[in-house]
Amino acid sequence: MPALTAEQRLQKAVIDITANPTYRWMAGIMLLGRRLVVDNVPTACTNGRDEFYGRAFVDSLNDAELRFLVIHEIKHKLYRHLVTWKWIWDEDPTLANMSCDYVINAEIVDETKATKFATMTGPLTMGCYDAKYLGWDSARVYRDLQKKHGTRSERAQKGQGQGQGQGQGNGPGIPGAGSPLDEHDWEGAQNMSAEEKRQLARDVEDAIRQGIIAAGKTGSGGDRDFSDLLAPQQDWKEALREFVTETCAGHDSTTWRRPNRRFLSADMYMPSGISERVGEIVIAPDMSGSIGAKEVQRILSETKAIAETVRPEVVNILYWDTAVCQAERYETTQLDSMIATTTPKGGGGTMVECVPDYMRAHRIKAQCAVVFTDGYLGGTFGQWDCPVLWVIVDNKACQPPFGKVVHVSSGQF
Repeated sequence: MPALTAEQRLQKAVIDITANPTYRWMAGIMLLGRRLVVDNVPTACTNGRDEFYGRAFVDSLNDAELRFLVIHEIKHKLYRHLVTWKWIWDEDPTLANMSCDYVINAEIVDETKATKFATMTGPLTMGCYDAKYLGWDSARVYRDLQKKHGTRSERAQKGQGQGQGQGQGNGPGIPGAGSPLDEHDWEGAQNMSAEEKRQLARDVEDAIRQGIIAAGKTGSGGDRDFSDLLAPQQDWKEALREFVTETCAGHDSTTWRRPNRRFLSADMYMPSGISERVGEIVIAPDMSGSIGAKEVQRILSETKAIAETVRPEVVNILYWDTAVCQAERYETTQLDSMIATTTPKGGGGTMVECVPDYMRAHRIKAQCAVVFTDGYLGGTFGQWDCPVLWVIVDNKACQPPFGKVVHVSSGQF
C-alpha cells in the first residue's frame, strides 16, 4: 500500500486521540478552528484557534510523536494561552513561549507515560520538558525560568536567548533549557476582533462542558479536575486596562455616532462620551498579606501606563487591611514619581469595607475603583458609590456580589 500523506496521517492522529479514553473529553476542542498541513511552517503553529502543521515535520515523526504534537497544539487552545499570557509575551517572548510549552509537555508526558500513546521522542526531544513543572501554570513557570536564566534585559547583556519571539517564530530558546516544539502566533491571536475572542472563549467553554458530560458517560478522563478549565486564569493587566478605559470615559458631552458599549448588551442604543476630561480613580491593594512589594510595583507600573492613556485628574492609592493605612494622591503631573515614592503600609486583618468608607469620609468621588485582594475577608464587601473591579488572588471561591471580577494566581505578578 502507498504511504499515507501528511494530511492523512494528521487526520488519523486526530481520530486516534478522539478515541483514546484519556483524551476523549477534548473532542469538542479539537473541532474548533482549522487544522491544516502547510509548507511554510517549520514544526507546527497555533494562533489559539487554528492549527498549522509543517509537512516536512509531520513526515519526520512517527505516529506516537505526531499524536504528542497534535495534543500539544490542542492544549494551547484549551488553556487559551495566547490570550491569557499575552502580558508575559510582552515582557519576554522567549520565556513566554518556553513557559507555556513546559506546562503542556509535563502534562502530556505524565498522562501517557504508562501507555506510550503519545511520546516526546525523536525530533520532539528538543522541546521544553521538566517533570517538576507538572501542575504549574505558565506564570509560575515563567517566574522560575527568570530566576534560572535571568530577565530579558539580563540575558541581552550576556547575548543569550534573544533570537526568539518576534512575530510567530519559536526560535532556539535558551541553551540547555530546550526550545518550544511549535510556533506561537501571539500577534495573530491579538489580531482577532474583540467579538471573535469572546466567541472563541465561549466555544472553548462549551466544548469543555460537553467534554465533561461525555467523560462522565463514558468513564473517560480519569480523576481529572475540570474546575480550573472552566475558570481559567485571566490576564489581570488586560482586564484592568479594559475596565479603566471603559469606565473612565469623559462625560462632558456625548455623541450618537459611537454607541456606548455598556448598554448594547441590554439592547439599548445610547451615546458615548467624547470629553477628554477624566476624574479620579482609586487603586486599593490589600496589604494584609496577599500583596507584597513586588506585586505593588507591578500594579502601579500598569496603573501608570493606563493613566497615561486615559489621563485621570487624580490617581488615589489606598493601602488597606482593617483600615486604610496609607492614602496617596497623585495628580497627572506626578505620575512619573508614583512608583518611586509610594510607601505601602498595612499587615493586619482584611476588612475591605474600610475603603469605600474612607472614600466617603474624605470625599473622594472616583469614577472607578480597583481592589486587589485574596478575598479572605473579615467583614462585608462594603458599600461602593462607583464601579469596582475586583482582582482576586489565589482564591477562586471568592465571588463578590457586585462589580467585575478577575481571578488570578499570585504567579501572574
